[in-house]
Amino acid sequence: MKKLFSNFALSICMLFSINFAIAQEEVSDASEEVVQEEVVQEVPQAEETEEVAAPSFTQELKKRFIEGGPGFMGIVLLCLILGLAIAIERIIFLNLATTNSKKLTQEVEDALSSGGVDAALEVCRNTKGPVASIFYQGLDRAGEGVESAEKAVVAYGGVQMGQLEKNVSWISLFIALAPMLGFMGTVIGMIQAFDKIEAAGDMQPSLVAGGIKVALLTTVFGLIVAIILQVFYNYIVAKIDSIVNDMEDASISLIDILVAHKK
Repeated sequence: MKKLFSNFALSICMLFSINFAIAQEEVSDASEEVVQEEVVQEVPQAEETEEVAAPSFTQELKKRFIEGGPGFMGIVLLCLILGLAIAIERIIFLNLATTNSKKLTQEVEDALSSGGVDAALEVCRNTKGPVASIFYQGLDRAGEGVESAEKAVVAYGGVQMGQLEKNVSWISLFIALAPMLGFMGTVIGMIQAFDKIEAAGDMQPSLVAGGIKVALLTTVFGLIVAIILQVFYNYIVAKIDSIVNDMEDASISLIDILVAHKK
């Protein structure tokens, strides 16, 4: 009887262990299926995210530039590069030419009072900028009279103005040239599109859409170049006007100082 009971208990334990193992396998299989489903769901989401991501501005600009063709687009780009090079050179030159004219005028006046014309010439020689150069020329002719000094100031002021405006006309040329090249590229592209229509003998949008798009790209890039260079051009012109006004005011102050010194 005890043997029968022990066998029955052993059978129940074995059955329970088998059921527990089967249950664990089912749970593990179910968890693996859930993980696989989540992975499968995440992969399409990642793919959709990559598809939705738009190209950057530089990539889009490069793409449009290549679509425009190397002919006119290359010339428009050359206008931009040359215009920016001249504009940057002018901006650096004008910033270096800017001086504190009031401080220089006071130093020249003090030098004239203490050490005469030679001391004032030394002050101008050690100072950079067009105002100091004009002062130097005026003081150098001060021994010949106030009228001679005034003529020297006016003449050398024109020379300095020419140096300030050097190569600025090239920027205005590139501003006008870039849109004109863009329009020319557009006209040529339209002619090529109509040639395709004539050759096909049918007015299909697919024949002319690409040509018209490429033709309009040259105009867009030409206008962009003109806008960029126009901003630099206006800044340079405003800077030149400011320096010229400063030169004129300082020249008048120098003549007044020379007149007072002669008395």
